[in-house]
Amino acid sequence: MGIDRLLRPQWLLVAVVFAGGAEAQDSSIGSGQAFPAKSIRIIVGPGPDIIARLFGQKFAETWGHQTIVEQRPGGGGTIALEFVAKSPPDGYTLLLSSAAYTVNAVMQPGPYDLIRDFASIALCATSPFIMSAHPSVPAKSVKELISLAKARPGQLVYASSGNGTPPHLAGEMFKTMAKVDILHVPYKFAAPALIDVVSGQVQIMWPIMSMSLPQLRAGKLRGLGVTTRERTQLAPDLPTIAESGLPGYEIIGWNGLIAPAKTPVAVVNRVNAEVNRHLKTAEIQQRLRQSAYDSAGEKNSPEQFADFVRAEIAKFAKLVKDAGAKVD
Repeated sequence: MGIDRLLRPQWLLVAVVFAGGAEAQDSSIGSGQAFPAKSIRIIVGPGPDIIARLFGQKFAETWGHQTIVEQRPGGGGTIALEFVAKSPPDGYTLLLSSAAYTVNAVMQPGPYDLIRDFASIALCATSPFIMSAHPSVPAKSVKELISLAKARPGQLVYASSGNGTPPHLAGEMFKTMAKVDILHVPYKFAAPALIDVVSGQVQIMWPIMSMSLPQLRAGKLRGLGVTTRERTQLAPDLPTIAESGLPGYEIIGWNGLIAPAKTPVAVVNRVNAEVNRHLKTAEIQQRLRQSAYDSAGEKNSPEQFADFVRAEIAKFAKLVKDAGAKVD
């Protein structure tokens, strides 16, 4: 999943609806004009665009205006972040934010603040990372891997999609909390890292669930635990790392929508309500599961999403300090 993204052009027209768009006429932005009155762009930086495409399609169907998903990769998300921060605060340019931005806020802080310079709208979906090991590793649980790592300090190797990425910090959190010495090997992208774990050149990785599940089901990897606080319906038989010997362990992948600061509250609430409306439908819940995502919870107001982002930044700040993790 997400690999087909590389084969598409840098923008994607999600949908055009020629209906009257009656539902779009009930949200004034204070100037007498209803929102939305034209097409909306969702900017995607690092990571897959599946969530942007999914909700973009639904926005177009509901509001009668096209939604364009536009990819602006590079710079660890700084290119997309800057583009949206400098866009007019009118709700027509949104950013698909993710865990990568909260990590970067700590490890590679730039001129833009996720809270100060943006308006939080809604959390769309979450997805766990899976602590995965090559079948040759003589450990079938988190506790066994901890024991193995303590017996072989510095000999076990884990891969990540690069320094300063969520899978990297998932490994650093494990090292810090379990008090073990395992070696980190960063790759430029997740796919080659996963290939080397599947081939046995590297022993461990924390890939996002959409990448790891097919390999687990094929028996090419062994799942030891999920990184979420509670078990996920996506893989209910897998225990959490927290329940497997490291209480408090939690790192999640997530996607949410944010807009430039000073976007009208009425517009923020309009988009938030639309996200939450679709999250309650069986169709969206099924499509999220098929893409290895969990639906965002019911407590999903703009303020609650902003609090979630603050908590994520604080968590990573503590982890980076405790682990001494660096980008280079």
